Amino acid sequence: MTPQIYHVDAFTTEPFRGNSAGVVLNADGLSETQMQLIARELRHSETAFLLKSDDSDVRIRYFTPTVEVPICGHATVAAHYVRSKVLGLRDCTVWQTSLAGRHRVDILSEGDDLRVALEQGAPTFEPPLEGETRAAILAALGLDENDMLPGLPVQVASTGHSKVMVPLKPEVKIDTLAPDLPALAAISQRIGCNGFFPFLIRPGKAETDGRMFSPAIGIAEDPVTGNANGPMGAWLVHHGLMAHDGKQLRIRGHQGRAIGRSGVVDISVTIRDNQPEKVTISGAAVILFHAELAIRI
Repeated sequence: MTPQIYHVDAFTTEPFRGNSAGVVLNADGLSETQMQLIARELRHSETAFLLKSDDSDVRIRYFTPTVEVPICGHATVAAHYVRSKVLGLRDCTVWQTSLAGRHRVDILSEGDDLRVALEQGAPTFEPPLEGETRAAILAALGLDENDMLPGLPVQVASTGHSKVMVPLKPEVKIDTLAPDLPALAAISQRIGCNGFFPFLIRPGKAETDGRMFSPAIGIAEDPVTGNANGPMGAWLVHHGLMAHDGKQLRIRGHQGRAIGRSGVVDISVTIRDNQPEKVTISGAAVILFHAELAIRI
């Protein structure tokens, strides 16, 4: 079948907001080189290529304009939103495989539209980044220790795709950050993590504001990032920074405002013994347009 290419804005119901993703249905006939070239041509931070799978409902490969990545939150929401619209799916569970493993995805009714929920991988936390490395990260982000929540680490957290958590005081003007992108890219090579997520907690609310920079893989700033907000939710529970009932914490992660692409990631953290056990992110989406791939493959 001819590959079908969709432009989707995820984590929003408004066109030209949230995080744009490419979605390519019927991608089985494409080579890895062709997938990378298509992702480069589309210029989204990630493009998802949907393929047949022997052990799941669908297999997905994810490409930035420069490299393949294991998984991507907003492109997963976009991919399953498109697939569900095309196949008429609603209020069901599907399973996907990717380089990050096998994941559950729930397709949920939301009025006349749909919401997609992705169960991410098990939360993990690396040792804190300290000393010269911590100082270099803060300097590259245009921050200093006075901007940081006291007593908390700068730390890599992951629910399948790692990000550096940088917790800020609520009074920091996060929208004015202007990081040194080459410096961040160089730090990524040293620490083995490509994304930096400075964020702050809105006072008195289970809501956050964040920004995500990943220049090492060609993304100066990602508008709304499922693979940053999910680990952030786990990190907040891990460090006891938000009240919860001992079983679950729900958070709304706001992102994208600084670059005119506001969106929201809904985060649900399942808790056991006061530690995060499972993270699910969910979001809405909107399709802007789609087209057939015209070239012969």
